[in-house]
Amino acid sequence: MTAGATTRRSLLIGAAVTVVGGIAGYVVASHSDAANPKPPASGTNSYGPASGGGTSLTTVSSVPPGGGVIVDSADVVVTRDQAGAVHAFSATCTHQGCTVNDVSNGVISCPCHGSQFNADTGAVVNGPATQPLPPVQVSVRGDQIFTT
Repeated sequence: MTAGATTRRSLLIGAAVTVVGGIAGYVVASHSDAANPKPPASGTNSYGPASGGGTSLTTVSSVPPGGGVIVDSADVVVTRDQAGAVHAFSATCTHQGCTVNDVSNGVISCPCHGSQFNADTGAVVNGPATQPLPPVQVSVRGDQIFTT
């Protein structure tokens, strides 16, 4: 046998190391911060705290009935039901932490794996997510919607 020749034993050892490394990588990644949903952001906006407290998210008039808007800076999705009531939820999908990207026809949708949530309650409508979107407490003052 010449130096540098590949043997069956070296191939099997290399394959075993690759499999073990892959499993270890999966376990570490699935328990990392990137794999866990982050809580909704809070704090003040760039103009300081709003009168009455909370962060200004958007206006009621910019949230269509039966639809919603995603406020990326606050990681919040604000929705309005057909009767006009305002609701807010974390914009982080409970499946694998992606940010939801669409609110229409009463459904909040996640682009990563197709999870869908009820825009009025945050409940799962279509998986793979199994947990609802966490609610975010908001208040309406005039036309402005604020976190509380």
